[in-house]
Amino acid sequence: MLIERRTPCRGEDALPDDLPPLLRRVYLNRGIGSGKELDLALGNLQDAEALGGLEQAVTLLQQALEEGRRILIVGDFDADGATSSALAIRALRAMGARDIHYLVPNRFDFGYGLTPPLVELADTIHPWLIITVDNGISSIDGVAEARERGMHVLVTDHHLPPEELPAADAIVNPNLQDDEFPSKALAGVGVIFYVMVALRSCLRSLGWFESKGIAEPNMADYLDLVALGTVADLVPLDRNNRILVQNGLQRIRAGRCCAGIMALIDVSRRDLATVTSTDLGFFVGPRLNAAGRLEDMSVGIECLLTDDPQEARDLAQQLDSLNRQRRDIENAMKEQALAALESLHLASEAVPAGICLFDDDWHQGVVGIVASRVKEQYHRPVIVFAAESREMLKGSARSIQGVHIRDLLDAIATRHPGLISKFGGHAMAAGLSLPRSNLEKFRELFDRFVRKQVDEQQLRGHLLSDGLLSKEELTLDHARMLRDAGPWGQGFPEPLFDDRFLVLDQRIVGDHHLKLKLAPEQYPELRLEAIAFNQADAHIVKTGQLIQAAYRLDINTYMGRESLQLIIQAIIE
Repeated sequence: MLIERRTPCRGEDALPDDLPPLLRRVYLNRGIGSGKELDLALGNLQDAEALGGLEQAVTLLQQALEEGRRILIVGDFDADGATSSALAIRALRAMGARDIHYLVPNRFDFGYGLTPPLVELADTIHPWLIITVDNGISSIDGVAEARERGMHVLVTDHHLPPEELPAADAIVNPNLQDDEFPSKALAGVGVIFYVMVALRSCLRSLGWFESKGIAEPNMADYLDLVALGTVADLVPLDRNNRILVQNGLQRIRAGRCCAGIMALIDVSRRDLATVTSTDLGFFVGPRLNAAGRLEDMSVGIECLLTDDPQEARDLAQQLDSLNRQRRDIENAMKEQALAALESLHLASEAVPAGICLFDDDWHQGVVGIVASRVKEQYHRPVIVFAAESREMLKGSARSIQGVHIRDLLDAIATRHPGLISKFGGHAMAAGLSLPRSNLEKFRELFDRFVRKQVDEQQLRGHLLSDGLLSKEELTLDHARMLRDAGPWGQGFPEPLFDDRFLVLDQRIVGDHHLKLKLAPEQYPELRLEAIAFNQADAHIVKTGQLIQAAYRLDINTYMGRESLQLIIQAIIE
């Protein structure tokens, strides 16, 4: 592991003069050079007019409302899909929809997206309109089946489109080739939010709310869902997404969020008043995701739909229990995967540049998480497969900077037709299916194609650091300042620093965590508490040892008292 210092953005520094020096450095290191970019007021959101397909989408929705038609929401089985489904249902109900239902495919029975078997199930509900949220852009056969059965289809999605688009009545996706919407990083929940905003504007112009005697909804009321889904889906936090997340967080902290999010924060043992994007990503999101990974995402959607605090609490506890099960399964799979790689390393002196792992006993629902964990440890693209059936395998891929994993899969599929049955995804994450009999050939090709794109330096792994902190900056006040200076997340990472420390004390807590007391080499009089989560097995750190560490400033709250704590991201012994 290498630690590399960030270089500030080139160009004029037009940040406010009164900005603290540490914040100025952090922002410049992330390419933020003007105060305008720091203004995250809701009024600075990108205008919806540039988002293609909105006019057709609104026309469909308007007709459905005016005629009292039955609407069916079809979401994905992850946190983005759950928040998208809940937002669509809540917003449409607020605008007068009375006959609205939802359906989320069980990943084990139907797979991803609007598939023909799922359409057959949907037909038993007899919807006039199907709205896909966070999926649908690759559902060519499913959309065709729905249209053949007489249903209208509105696709709302954010995933990269295939060459052929589904023949839906309307498609809203900022990543369509000719779409002019400037923010391509919207999550699925962001896309449906924009659709609902446009629908509300249309209905307002028609005098709909007055004629029906219903209150016009405040679309800001749904930003709690947008914030959670956006952060949990790991889309880049460009300025537009930071505006959505920041305003959603403000509503959550003020207690102006749905009962389900409040309950999920509570069972995650986070403080509602100070909840951060990191809390949403690492604590709340995984509990919501656990339902889709292990069972049925309906539990998660119902948690986000209920207005009853006790029901929300009960559902959140179910999700918490599922998350504990998910962690147990994940840990067992990760241990098996790492053991397999370790034996490979001993045998061949080299780990593949592109890693493919498979075991018949592995769980489909957690292959993505395991792929992420293995990638973090070996710093290279990883695909983890589980059995979908006797004949087929389903894999989840995670990548590193410099390897666009969806494009790489596309290149393999193009040059070796029939090897991969289907695939889709983004630069850093993708999914695929292939016949079991093709695994060995695919494994060889995957390694070969990755080697063409990376060098050994890229495979070593590196962290980008914001540099050293002075003695005056190693304080609780600066930790609070950095916490409040976000929201931090994908593409806009939380500040990370590095330094050399003397280990004054060390012990293992909670089986896998390394608790440390450190003194900075250049400030030996300081005593700093630190914790390295899930690193007890990776490092044998001794008292009196000098280490280099990459760390974040954090606030530890215990019995109502706050203290400074370093979160150790990596240790270089």
